[in-house]
Amino acid sequence: MGFSRKRVDKDGNVRYTATYRDLKGRIRSAGTFSSKKKADKAWQDKEAELRQGRVGDPSRGQMTLRKYAEDVWLPNHRIEPKTREKYTGYLDKHIFPELGPMKMADIFPEHIRQWITKLQAAGVSPWVIQSCKSSILNALFTTALNDQIIYIHPCRGVKIPTVPSTPRTIITPEQFDVLYQALGEPDHRLLVETDIETGLRWGELIELRVKDLDLATRMLTVSRKATEISPKFHPDGKRFLITRYPKDKEFRRLKLSKQITKKLQAHIDAHRLGPEDLLFARRVQARPPIRVQAVPDPAELGLTRPNAKGRQYQHGTISAYNAGPCRCDHCRAAYAQYRAERRAKGKDRPRTTIKVEDHDEHIPRNWFRRYVWHPALKAADLGITPRVHDLRHSHASWLLHGGADLQVVKDRLGHASIVTTQKYLHTLPEADDTAIDAFTKIRKRSKKKNKKPKKPLKTTS
Repeated sequence: MGFSRKRVDKDGNVRYTATYRDLKGRIRSAGTFSSKKKADKAWQDKEAELRQGRVGDPSRGQMTLRKYAEDVWLPNHRIEPKTREKYTGYLDKHIFPELGPMKMADIFPEHIRQWITKLQAAGVSPWVIQSCKSSILNALFTTALNDQIIYIHPCRGVKIPTVPSTPRTIITPEQFDVLYQALGEPDHRLLVETDIETGLRWGELIELRVKDLDLATRMLTVSRKATEISPKFHPDGKRFLITRYPKDKEFRRLKLSKQITKKLQAHIDAHRLGPEDLLFARRVQARPPIRVQAVPDPAELGLTRPNAKGRQYQHGTISAYNAGPCRCDHCRAAYAQYRAERRAKGKDRPRTTIKVEDHDEHIPRNWFRRYVWHPALKAADLGITPRVHDLRHSHASWLLHGGADLQVVKDRLGHASIVTTQKYLHTLPEADDTAIDAFTKIRKRSKKKNKKPKKPLKTTS
C-alpha cells in the first residue's frame, strides 16, 4: 500500500512525497506536493493504474481503448515498422475518434457495427474499413481477450462491407514497347525493363546491389528490401529501412535473359559501380553555384519566354522567377538575394539543406511515380493507367501465357501460395480467344441446322 512521506526543504517548507510500490515491489515516487491530501491522491491514482494491469482484476477493463492501444498493445505488438506506421495512421484517423474514449470492457459488437455504419456514411472505402476492423481491431481485442482485460471479443460475428476483387491491369508486350520508348532517361528505361523481366516488388528492385547479380551465370539473388517510412518510425530516424529479407521472408534466385544482363553490365561499367553500390539510384549532384557576381539592371536583360498563360517578365526579377518561371542565373540570383534579405530581417526561417554525402540514394516511390512514370504514361497514351506494380503482374501473366510452369512462376515471384499465382492465368486480352472461337463455332452450327432449305424452282413444260 502506498503512503505520503513528509519532507522539509532547505527553506523550511513542508512538502509531501507520494510513494507506492510497483508490480515488482519496488518503491516509486508519484511526485512531490504541497499538501498531504494531494500526495495521497497521487499515490492512490498510481495504485489504481497498477490494478488495471493485474491479471484477473476487473478494473483492467476500465482503461480506454486509446490508452490500451497506445500504452499497452501497439508498443508491444510485433509488426513491421511500415505496418506500425499504417496502423498508427488508421487508429488516429478512423478508430480513436469514435471508439477511443470508450472503456475496453464497455465495447460490444453493437458498438463495432455502429462504428462501421458511420465510416460508410462518411465515405470511407471498404478496403480501409476491412483493414481497420479485420487487421487492427481484431488483433487488438484478441490480445486483450488473452490478457483477461475483456471477456468478450467485440469484433467476432460483425460483418464488414463487401470488398470487391478488382481485376488486375496487365500491360501487353505491344503496350510496354510504346511505354518503354516514352521513358526519357536511359537509367529509367533500364529500371522499368528490369522490373518487367524479373517481376520484383518495388522495395526489392530499388535495393538491388551489384553484388546481387552474378554476370557469369545470369542469376539474380533477392535477399533484401527497402521500405520508405516516416523517420519517426525508423529506428535511426532515416527515410528508408533496409530489411534483410524480402516480403515472403525467404531468399530467392531467378535467372535473367541475356539481353537484360548485357544492359545491366554496361550500366555497371558506365557508372563505375562497386559491389555494394545500388544498381538503380537517385544520384544527387551538388548544385552549381550561381556565377553572377552582380545583378544587372533588369531592363537590360530582356524578357523571359512566354509562360503557360502567354505572359513575359523582365529577367532578373522575382516575378520572372516565380511566374515565368525562369531559372536562368540572373533570375536565380535575384530570388536568392530576396530570400537572403528576408532571412536577415528574421522574416523567413532558413530551410535545412540536405548534404550530398548524407543523401539516401534509394529511389522514392512517389518521386518516381510523379516525375517519371506518369509523364511516360501521358506521352505513351496507352488507353489504360497501369501502376508501377502492374509490371510485376504483367511479368507473371506473360510467363504463364508463354507456357511457363506454374510452380516455376510461383518460386520466381516469391508467392506464398500457388493459388495466388493461378490468378494470373488467362489475364492477357487474347487469353479468351479460344473460348470465343469455340462459342462462335457452335453458334454457327446452330444457325446452319435452323436454316430452311431452298425450294426447287418450278419448271414449265
